[in-house]
Amino acid sequence: MSDRRFMISAAASGSGKTLITCGILQALVNRGLSVASFKCGPDYIDPMFHSKVIGTKSRNLDTFFSDQDTVRYLLKKNSRGCDVAVVEGVMGYYDGLAGISSKASACDVAEKTGTPVVFLVNCKGMSVSLVPFIKGFLEYKKDSRIKGVILNQISPMLYPRVKEMIEEQLPVKVYGYMPVVKDCVLESRHLGLVMPEEIRDLKEKLHMLADIAEKSIDLDGLLELGESGEKLVVPGDFEKEPEHKYNVRIGVGRDEAFCFFYEDNLELLREMGAELVEFSPVHDKKIPDHIQGLIFNGGYPELYAEALSKNESMLLSVREAIAGGMPYTAECGGFMYLHEQMEDSRGQVWKMAGVIPGKVYGTSRLTRFGYVTLEEGSCFGQQVGPIPAHEFHYFDSDCCGEDFLAKKPLSERSWRCIHSNLQGMAGFPHLYYYGNKKVPEAFLKACEERKG
Repeated sequence: MSDRRFMISAAASGSGKTLITCGILQALVNRGLSVASFKCGPDYIDPMFHSKVIGTKSRNLDTFFSDQDTVRYLLKKNSRGCDVAVVEGVMGYYDGLAGISSKASACDVAEKTGTPVVFLVNCKGMSVSLVPFIKGFLEYKKDSRIKGVILNQISPMLYPRVKEMIEEQLPVKVYGYMPVVKDCVLESRHLGLVMPEEIRDLKEKLHMLADIAEKSIDLDGLLELGESGEKLVVPGDFEKEPEHKYNVRIGVGRDEAFCFFYEDNLELLREMGAELVEFSPVHDKKIPDHIQGLIFNGGYPELYAEALSKNESMLLSVREAIAGGMPYTAECGGFMYLHEQMEDSRGQVWKMAGVIPGKVYGTSRLTRFGYVTLEEGSCFGQQVGPIPAHEFHYFDSDCCGEDFLAKKPLSERSWRCIHSNLQGMAGFPHLYYYGNKKVPEAFLKACEERKG
């Protein structure tokens, strides 16, 4: 295994991190290298673009969800057997909790994993001002871990002079540039980028980006920089098999409507002994046979509300299984699906599964956005302690649940949420199982009892 890795970060969202990260990933893959990729923070969509490039699942690194040893373990585990790991930052490099802290920022991930950072700078409208701009990020913290720079949206004719100016005045190396590339824009919608499957000729665009990156970015230099990362050492306990093994089959609703998954969550369930059987709430007629539990995750159910509503046999299958006592978890979009009614993205109301009383409706802004800690509740009858979680949705419910208290970090704000009992747990917050492994254990234990 190689510990070679580097991070691509930037001053702000919208700087082109995902576009250029994908270009670099594709260029490295085109060279025949085995590449692992990661996204800082809780984002679901950017890793999907990474996965389209590298041909395997991209992972998240999040220092709010997990402590330092866990983050280092997951980086090491998911990089095993690869030639290099590429980490994409989140928002601005120092932007973390509550908008007032660098905790859980890309900088925090770089620091806790000992990863060298390449700072992506959007040069639109700047030339000489780039020097004090970069200098500020280098000096904001004593050890910023920023070792290099890539210049985005800069003229190829201006680039050599700007590169020379930066390297003469600042202790960083310029690893190349990306010119303005109008044909490779990644479109966005309210939860971030549109899904990779929605972008026409995505593979062709990625290869075009890779060709540009091969010519204009010092990939050999980036690989050499990656060698300077700290050796990833984690406690030996992390390498042990999970203590409890559960021989259960879990149905996982996964399709174009429900597509937000942390791959580490699914892998942890498998390591604990669960067999995961995927099915489509949009296209299949019923849930899988011989299962002992159900998982409904987030996504864009509001875009597929009509198809979900008209698949009456699936709605009946879900409703009867849960009414019959089958354990289940549902997050955000999955929680919306379990309601009696749901508005679609145009405001039209559709019948849903009818497990949760009430209606889901659209709002004009982000609702309860960001990290939270869930307290004062239990999971499947088990006391599990605080649970780190994340919310990000433009829809709300008139029946959000009252079984947990969600508390914002570094803030006095809190609210009640989630329906939780001996059988199920459903609400808007997204969970990352490595943040509290007692949660998936409680779920699998309930599923095993159901099997018995």
